[in-house]
Amino acid sequence: MHELSVTESLLKIALQHAEKANAKRVTDLHIVMGDLATMVDDSIQFYWDIIAKKTIAEGARLHFRRVPAELQCMTCFEKYSPKRDELICPQCGGVGAKIIAGEEFALESIDVD
Repeated sequence: MHELSVTESLLKIALQHAEKANAKRVTDLHIVMGDLATMVDDSIQFYWDIIAKKTIAEGARLHFRRVPAELQCMTCFEKYSPKRDELICPQCGGVGAKIIAGEEFALESIDVD
């Protein structure tokens, strides 16, 4: 359910920037989301369609750009992209890893008219 609060934040940010730009409409939001982020695209879209109604952002398209997960083994320091649900280092078989990329969640840009 944390997607609701995140979506509310996205709407607030979009409306603030649209107001500063004297925009009549928000048309697109470009969102960066890591593969390890706990957000679900469809849930964000679902909430967006509900909470953006009767605002200048109603009907705006949400575009999600996925960032692949990248880990670094804490044993041999090899950087690798994990296979689905498998976090073992392909180089040495180590199980301890540091996340380098894949947890991102950010609003990259907003398009307005």
